[in-house]
Amino acid sequence: MASSAKGLRVVIGSFRVRVHCREKSFINTFSLLYQDFELSRSDFNDFHIALQRPLNLRRWYNRQIIFCADGQSAFEPFPLSHAMPLFEWGLNWFIARRSHQYLMLHAGVVEKKGSAIIFPALPGSGKSTLSAALSLRGWRFLSDEFGLVRASDGLLQPLPRPVPLKNESIGVIRKFAPEAIFGPQFPKTRKGTVAHLKPVWSSVENTHQLAHPRFVIFPQYTPGSETTLTKVPKHYAFLRLATNAFNYEVMREKGFFLVRNIIDRCACFNLTYSSLDDVCEFLDKLIAEDEKL
Repeated sequence: MASSAKGLRVVIGSFRVRVHCREKSFINTFSLLYQDFELSRSDFNDFHIALQRPLNLRRWYNRQIIFCADGQSAFEPFPLSHAMPLFEWGLNWFIARRSHQYLMLHAGVVEKKGSAIIFPALPGSGKSTLSAALSLRGWRFLSDEFGLVRASDGLLQPLPRPVPLKNESIGVIRKFAPEAIFGPQFPKTRKGTVAHLKPVWSSVENTHQLAHPRFVIFPQYTPGSETTLTKVPKHYAFLRLATNAFNYEVMREKGFFLVRNIIDRCACFNLTYSSLDDVCEFLDKLIAEDEKL
């Protein structure tokens, strides 16, 4: 994946992103993780991102890198070696600030046989690990971070990207799927050690295929627990889903109706699990049984 002096223009979900960076380590990692993504031929870009060294002594001593959005520095500098995590977190920030054509849920989203599961959850619940594991067992991966609900029709817009697994989750997924492709590990980030899982090719290939929400499942990884699925009342599910929406208040009335419509059309559950093998098998059966109805 080569880039011009003006940067690389890549299609990520429904967004066209122009990325400019001259750092070889970032280019190599980006090329590995995003090699299956479509290059944009359009001169229009939703986001213009540049990763560059600051214009001071930190350019060379105790080397750092900064994230620039539309020509403006957006965050404090990161260590140069953390350019890839900075890009991913910066893109999250960019999407959250500017993509109010969607209701943005803090959720993993996967799909199988036409039915999508939304996993809304706070950090530490295991939603990213669970979404990654399902994607490696034949599910279509839409996102581990942003569940994008189209305001026009309530359908889910895929946003498959590298999954930033953290700390113990890295080894868990390596053991679960030895064939999985990872970028390098980045120790001592603000979230601990991070490694990005390359999204499965089929999920990237089907980026433009929308998904119908069928289940809202609130996951919780609990060491040593059995896999259990407990139905929750609709009013409880509504409050939890709204709480996990980045822009629920910004969208006002539209946000209310989008959340309500999702809850109305979906079966809603709490999920407790510890074994990825067990929970993947369990959710496969859930989809198979639902398909018979």
